[in-house]
Amino acid sequence: PGFKESGFRGFGPKALAFFKALEFHQSKAWFDENRGLYESDVVEPMVALLDDLTARFAAKRITLKADGKRSIFRIHRDVRFARDKRPYKTHCGAVMTRSGTKSDNGLLYIHISPDGCFAAAGFYMPEPADLAKLRRAIAADEKRFTRLVGALGKGKLELGAENQMTRLPRGFEAYKDSPLSGPLRLKSFIVGQPFPTKVVTSPDFAEKVADFAVRALPLLKFGWAALD
Repeated sequence: PGFKESGFRGFGPKALAFFKALEFHQSKAWFDENRGLYESDVVEPMVALLDDLTARFAAKRITLKADGKRSIFRIHRDVRFARDKRPYKTHCGAVMTRSGTKSDNGLLYIHISPDGCFAAAGFYMPEPADLAKLRRAIAADEKRFTRLVGALGKGKLELGAENQMTRLPRGFEAYKDSPLSGPLRLKSFIVGQPFPTKVVTSPDFAEKVADFAVRALPLLKFGWAALD
């Protein structure tokens, strides 16, 4: 239907087991020995999924795309300043943006892990200047923001409140008793959806992530308009 049949067949049955084992082993020797499994059951399916979604979104005129392997986050942890010196992440994450680069504002993120798989979309911890623009866009038109929340709710999504300040940011104190008080205190504007293992390991996962992205689109469009 408007896009080419992809090579995505679901994540390999050993993908989640690989990460469970990696959590236990955490050594270069073990990783090098099992690199083939990581490539075949984790990386290749993720690239196929990203290619599939890029084609689906292009057919629907949704401005999100990936750039193959470059859109997947490295499995090596940056331990230079970390207390936790374990060298490997025990999940796979990938991102789709308007430009296809990881640094672009407004994203679709896919997370594969034995602790839980999910997709998320929105604006994660934007730079202070961009965060101020997003907050100003919320405050500028309460009705428009209420419509956005309603549109997300129709799609069974709601803004996550994990990164929320206890007080209103400077310049927004007047909204103390307003329904906008909660949203204005957010430091990230994200919606998410968990997926069970049986979905992630099936070809249907591409369809399910694409459906989530369509439901999350009002948030992305709102943010892009505010930042552009």
